[in-house]
Amino acid sequence: MYDTDSRKLLSALCHGAIFLNFIVVPIAIPIVIFFIAQDPVVKDNAKEALNFYLNVWLFGAIVGVLATVTFGLLTPLLGLWFLIHWGLTIWALFNVLGESEKSFRYPLILRVF
Repeated sequence: MYDTDSRKLLSALCHGAIFLNFIVVPIAIPIVIFFIAQDPVVKDNAKEALNFYLNVWLFGAIVGVLATVTFGLLTPLLGLWFLIHWGLTIWALFNVLGESEKSFRYPLILRVF
C-alpha cells in the first residue's frame, strides 16, 4: 500500500507546477516525479500533468497566432484560454487532494504520453 499523504503531495505538485513558472518548471517537475515515484497513481498524474502542459503551450500558441493575424479581433480568446487553463489546473488540484485513490484526467486534451 502506498502512503496517501505523499501521493497527494506529489500529485498536487505535478498539477500545480504551472503556478511556479510557466516555461521550464511545469515540464521538469512532472518528469522528475515520474522517474522518482514508485506509486502508479503519482506516475499517472505526472503523465497527465505533462500532457496538459504541452496542450496549454500548443493551444496558447494557436490562440496567440490567431489573435495576431486578426489584428486583435480574437484577443478575447486569450482571456478565455487563460480562464480555462487556470480553471482546469485548480480543478485538478482539488481533485487530487480530495480523491487520492485514482489519477485525475483532464477533459478534451491531446495525450502524447
